[in-house]
Amino acid sequence: MAERRKPGESRTLPQIGEKMKAYKRGLLGEQRLKKHAVLVPLVETPQGHTAVLFTKRAAVLRRQAGEICFPGGHWETSDETEWHTALRETTEELQVPPESIRYLGDLDILVAPSQMIVYPFVGQLAMPERIHPNPDEVEEYFCIELERLLAIDPDCYETLVKVEPLPDFPFHLIPNGREYAWRIGTLPQYFYEIDGRVIWGLTARILNHFLDVVRG
Repeated sequence: MAERRKPGESRTLPQIGEKMKAYKRGLLGEQRLKKHAVLVPLVETPQGHTAVLFTKRAAVLRRQAGEICFPGGHWETSDETEWHTALRETTEELQVPPESIRYLGDLDILVAPSQMIVYPFVGQLAMPERIHPNPDEVEEYFCIELERLLAIDPDCYETLVKVEPLPDFPFHLIPNGREYAWRIGTLPQYFYEIDGRVIWGLTARILNHFLDVVRG
Protein backbone atom coordinates (compact mmCIF):
# COMPACT_ATOMS: atom_id res chain seq x y z
CA MET A 1 0.00 0.00 0.00
CA ALA A 2 1.48 3.35 -1.05
CA GLU A 3 1.70 6.16 1.48
CA ARG A 4 -0.84 8.94 0.89
CA ARG A 5 1.06 11.70 2.69
CA LYS A 6 2.35 14.50 0.50
CA PRO A 7 6.12 15.18 0.53
CA GLY A 8 7.08 17.62 3.27
CA GLU A 9 3.63 17.44 4.90
CA SER A 10 3.64 17.16 8.69
CA ARG A 11 0.78 16.36 11.01
CA THR A 12 1.36 17.62 14.52
CA LEU A 13 -0.91 16.83 17.44
CA PRO A 14 -2.30 20.41 17.54
CA GLN A 15 -3.12 20.17 13.81
CA ILE A 16 -4.85 16.85 14.30
CA GLY A 17 -6.73 18.30 17.25
CA GLU A 18 -8.03 21.16 15.09
CA LYS A 19 -9.14 18.72 12.40
CA MET A 20 -10.99 16.61 14.96
CA LYS A 21 -12.77 19.66 16.38
CA ALA A 22 -13.97 20.60 12.90
CA TYR A 23 -15.00 17.09 11.92
CA LYS A 24 -18.70 16.23 12.07
CA ARG A 25 -19.48 12.64 12.91
CA GLY A 26 -21.26 10.65 10.20
CA LEU A 27 -21.85 7.03 9.29
CA LEU A 28 -18.66 5.18 8.39
CA GLY A 29 -18.78 4.09 4.74
CA GLU A 30 -21.87 6.21 4.03
CA GLN A 31 -20.38 7.39 0.73
CA ARG A 32 -20.68 3.86 -0.65
CA LEU A 33 -24.32 3.44 0.33
CA LYS A 34 -27.17 4.10 -2.09
CA LYS A 35 -29.27 6.81 -0.48
CA HIS A 36 -33.07 6.53 -0.49
CA ALA A 37 -35.89 8.36 1.28
CA VAL A 38 -39.48 7.30 1.84
CA LEU A 39 -42.63 8.88 3.22
CA VAL A 40 -45.07 7.26 5.61
CA PRO A 41 -48.16 9.18 4.43
CA LEU A 42 -51.01 9.75 6.86
CA VAL A 43 -54.46 10.67 5.62
CA GLU A 44 -57.76 11.45 7.29
CA THR A 45 -60.64 9.19 6.28
CA PRO A 46 -64.15 10.53 5.55
CA GLN A 47 -65.09 9.21 9.01
CA GLY A 48 -62.40 11.37 10.61
CA HIS A 49 -59.99 8.52 11.40
CA THR A 50 -56.25 8.51 10.73
CA ALA A 51 -55.05 6.02 8.12
CA VAL A 52 -51.70 5.03 6.59
CA LEU A 53 -51.40 5.12 2.82
CA PHE A 54 -49.52 2.38 0.94
CA THR A 55 -48.74 1.88 -2.73
CA LYS A 56 -48.46 -1.29 -4.79
CA ARG A 57 -45.58 -1.05 -7.22
CA ALA A 58 -46.28 -1.47 -10.91
CA ALA A 59 -45.74 -4.94 -12.36
CA VAL A 60 -43.45 -3.54 -15.07
CA LEU A 61 -40.81 -2.27 -12.64
CA ARG A 62 -37.42 -4.00 -12.58
CA ARG A 63 -37.19 -4.15 -8.79
CA GLN A 64 -39.87 -5.11 -6.24
CA ALA A 65 -42.55 -5.34 -8.91
CA GLY A 66 -46.00 -5.80 -7.40
CA GLU A 67 -44.79 -5.32 -3.82
CA ILE A 68 -46.41 -3.05 -1.26
CA CYS A 69 -44.27 -0.03 -0.39
CA PHE A 70 -44.31 3.50 0.91
CA PRO A 71 -43.78 6.26 -1.67
CA GLY A 72 -40.10 7.05 -2.07
CA GLY A 73 -36.98 6.46 -4.08
CA HIS A 74 -33.41 7.40 -4.90
CA TRP A 75 -31.76 10.57 -3.64
CA GLU A 76 -30.72 12.89 -6.48
CA THR A 77 -28.06 15.57 -6.42
CA SER A 78 -30.73 18.22 -7.03
CA ASP A 79 -32.45 17.29 -3.74
CA GLU A 80 -31.55 19.77 -1.00
CA THR A 81 -32.22 17.28 1.81
CA GLU A 82 -33.45 13.72 2.28
CA TRP A 83 -36.88 15.17 3.07
CA HIS A 84 -36.94 16.77 -0.37
CA THR A 85 -36.19 13.34 -1.85
CA ALA A 86 -39.20 11.81 -0.09
CA LEU A 87 -41.36 14.79 -1.06
CA ARG A 88 -40.31 14.72 -4.72
CA GLU A 89 -40.76 10.97 -5.07
CA THR A 90 -44.18 11.05 -3.42
CA THR A 91 -45.43 13.82 -5.68
CA GLU A 92 -44.12 11.94 -8.73
CA GLU A 93 -45.66 8.60 -7.75
CA LEU A 94 -49.03 9.88 -6.53
CA GLN A 95 -49.13 12.94 -8.80
CA VAL A 96 -50.17 15.32 -6.04
CA PRO A 97 -48.93 18.90 -5.50
CA PRO A 98 -46.08 19.22 -2.99
CA GLU A 99 -48.05 21.75 -0.97
CA SER A 100 -50.57 19.01 -0.16
CA ILE A 101 -47.92 17.17 1.92
CA ARG A 102 -47.10 18.43 5.41
CA TYR A 103 -43.94 17.30 7.18
CA LEU A 104 -44.63 15.73 10.58
CA GLY A 105 -41.28 14.26 11.62
CA ASP A 106 -38.37 11.89 11.11
CA LEU A 107 -38.09 8.20 11.82
CA ASP A 108 -34.88 6.29 12.53
CA ILE A 109 -32.46 5.93 9.61
CA LEU A 110 -32.33 2.37 8.28
CA VAL A 111 -29.18 0.76 6.88
CA ALA A 112 -29.89 -2.32 4.77
CA PRO A 113 -27.39 -5.13 4.08
CA SER A 114 -27.75 -4.40 0.35
CA GLN A 115 -25.57 -1.27 0.76
CA MET A 116 -28.61 0.98 0.98
CA ILE A 117 -29.44 3.68 3.52
CA VAL A 118 -33.07 4.74 3.90
CA TYR A 119 -34.30 7.98 5.46
CA PRO A 120 -37.97 7.55 6.48
CA PHE A 121 -40.25 10.51 7.16
CA VAL A 122 -43.83 10.88 8.34
CA GLY A 123 -46.11 13.37 6.67
CA GLN A 124 -49.76 14.28 6.36
CA LEU A 125 -51.24 13.98 2.89
CA ALA A 126 -54.14 16.40 2.52
CA MET A 127 -56.82 16.05 -0.13
CA PRO A 128 -56.29 12.33 -0.86
CA GLU A 129 -59.09 12.57 -3.40
CA ARG A 130 -56.61 14.37 -5.68
CA ILE A 131 -54.33 11.33 -5.89
CA HIS A 132 -53.84 10.03 -9.44
CA PRO A 133 -51.08 7.39 -9.29
CA ASN A 134 -48.46 7.37 -12.00
CA PRO A 135 -49.15 4.05 -13.79
CA ASP A 136 -45.48 3.69 -14.73
CA GLU A 137 -44.61 3.35 -11.04
CA VAL A 138 -47.77 2.60 -9.06
CA GLU A 139 -50.38 -0.04 -9.84
CA GLU A 140 -52.70 1.09 -7.05
CA TYR A 141 -52.79 2.73 -3.64
CA PHE A 142 -54.85 1.92 -0.57
CA CYS A 143 -55.25 3.09 3.02
CA ILE A 144 -55.43 1.14 6.27
CA GLU A 145 -56.71 2.78 9.42
CA LEU A 146 -53.99 3.35 11.97
CA GLU A 147 -55.93 1.69 14.80
CA ARG A 148 -56.18 -1.52 12.76
CA LEU A 149 -52.44 -1.54 12.18
CA LEU A 150 -51.75 -0.89 15.86
CA ALA A 151 -53.88 -3.92 16.74
CA ILE A 152 -51.87 -6.31 14.55
CA ASP A 153 -49.11 -8.42 16.04
CA PRO A 154 -46.94 -9.09 12.97
CA ASP A 155 -45.22 -12.41 12.36
CA CYS A 156 -41.45 -12.08 12.70
CA TYR A 157 -38.84 -14.36 11.17
CA GLU A 158 -35.07 -14.10 11.42
CA THR A 159 -32.88 -14.07 8.32
CA LEU A 160 -29.17 -14.83 8.32
CA VAL A 161 -26.65 -12.12 7.45
CA LYS A 162 -23.10 -13.31 6.88
CA VAL A 163 -19.86 -12.26 5.19
CA GLU A 164 -19.07 -14.08 1.97
CA PRO A 165 -15.75 -12.94 0.47
CA LEU A 166 -15.41 -12.68 -3.29
CA PRO A 167 -12.99 -14.98 -5.20
CA ASP A 168 -10.15 -12.43 -5.24
CA PHE A 169 -10.21 -11.86 -1.45
CA PRO A 170 -6.66 -11.98 0.05
CA PHE A 171 -7.18 -14.79 2.56
CA HIS A 172 -3.40 -15.03 3.06
CA LEU A 173 -3.45 -11.65 4.83
CA ILE A 174 -5.83 -12.62 7.64
CA PRO A 175 -5.45 -15.09 10.54
CA ASN A 176 -6.55 -18.64 9.69
CA GLY A 177 -7.07 -17.70 6.05
CA ARG A 178 -10.17 -19.35 4.58
CA GLU A 179 -11.02 -20.73 8.02
CA TYR A 180 -11.37 -17.26 9.54
CA ALA A 181 -14.33 -17.12 11.95
CA TRP A 182 -16.50 -14.42 10.38
CA ARG A 183 -19.22 -12.97 12.56
CA ILE A 184 -22.74 -14.00 11.62
CA GLY A 185 -25.78 -11.87 12.41
CA THR A 186 -29.54 -12.07 12.03
CA LEU A 187 -32.04 -9.59 10.67
CA PRO A 188 -35.75 -9.59 11.59
CA GLN A 189 -38.32 -9.76 8.80
CA TYR A 190 -41.83 -8.64 9.72
CA PHE A 191 -45.00 -9.73 7.95
CA TYR A 192 -48.27 -7.83 8.23
CA GLU A 193 -51.20 -9.71 6.68
CA ILE A 194 -54.34 -7.61 6.33
CA ASP A 195 -57.25 -7.58 3.86
CA GLY A 196 -55.58 -10.25 1.75
CA ARG A 197 -52.38 -8.19 1.38
CA VAL A 198 -48.90 -8.86 2.71
CA ILE A 199 -46.61 -6.05 3.85
CA TRP A 200 -43.05 -7.19 4.41
CA GLY A 201 -39.39 -6.27 3.81
CA LEU A 202 -38.07 -2.78 4.46
CA THR A 203 -41.62 -1.39 4.31
CA ALA A 204 -42.69 -3.65 7.18
CA ARG A 205 -39.61 -2.73 9.22
CA ILE A 206 -40.32 0.97 8.79
CA LEU A 207 -44.02 0.43 9.53
CA ASN A 208 -43.19 -1.55 12.67
CA HIS A 209 -40.87 1.21 13.85
CA PHE A 210 -43.46 3.91 13.12
CA LEU A 211 -46.14 2.03 15.06
CA ASP A 212 -43.76 1.66 18.02
CA VAL A 213 -43.17 5.43 17.96
CA VAL A 214 -46.92 6.06 17.90
CA ARG A 215 -47.39 3.73 20.86
CA GLY A 216 -44.76 5.74 22.68
